[in-house]
Amino acid sequence: MPGVLDEGPFFHGTIADLRVGELLTAGRRSNYRPEIVMNHIYFTALVDGAGLAAEIAAELTAGEALPRVYAVEPTGEFENDPNVTDKKFPGNPTRSYRSGAPLRIVGEITDWTRLTPDQLQAWRERLSTLLSDGGGEILN
Repeated sequence: MPGVLDEGPFFHGTIADLRVGELLTAGRRSNYRPEIVMNHIYFTALVDGAGLAAEIAAELTAGEALPRVYAVEPTGEFENDPNVTDKKFPGNPTRSYRSGAPLRIVGEITDWTRLTPDQLQAWRERLSTLLSDGGGEILN
């Protein structure tokens, strides 16, 4: 895959309770802009990056859901995530990717860094500012 920096392992953060072998697919609502149905499934080579996504997803449920991180494997082609790469930041510092093809769950990761309440509040504020300033456009 041209321009893709990683061969894995890869991770996905979510609030879904999944089992090994299940598939994650595109077509879900965005954690950041719930009015948008995503054309891709997103993942990262950074376990704590997936943890951040899981924490944000859990935050949107008012803390009623448990954030989870899964080890995943792409089942098809994938590309650098343009929401955090060259269109917005140089290179791919977050090692984030997206695919139109499903991701297969290969295991759950329990050893990842949880956000402190202060860090979670800072992300809440950062996302709120980004979305209210119109900078939260998602390249879908």
